[in-house]
Amino acid sequence: MPLTVIATLKAKAGKEDALYEVLKGLLAPTRAEKGCVFYDMHKSADESGLFMFTEEWETRPLWDDHMNSPHLTAFSAQQDDLVENWTLFTGEKV
Repeated sequence: MPLTVIATLKAKAGKEDALYEVLKGLLAPTRAEKGCVFYDMHKSADESGLFMFTEEWETRPLWDDHMNSPHLTAFSAQQDDLVENWTLFTGEKV
């Protein structure tokens, strides 16, 4: 069953541009991953430093592989420096 993922990230003050660049760097490698149906990044028009990803994966195990990929692991290492807070929704389309 396909898995829908919605992730929002809020940059720390002064880190908005840095987070934007790091997040943009996740697009190409993630879109090339097995099981990625779509992986889209959105930049808020109303709130500086707020980003949202909408994603669909063929299965949850393939998303789990994504979460353990080298580019996500590298992002996780930078997250504390760049991200004020984040939320993650995972679910199934009904």
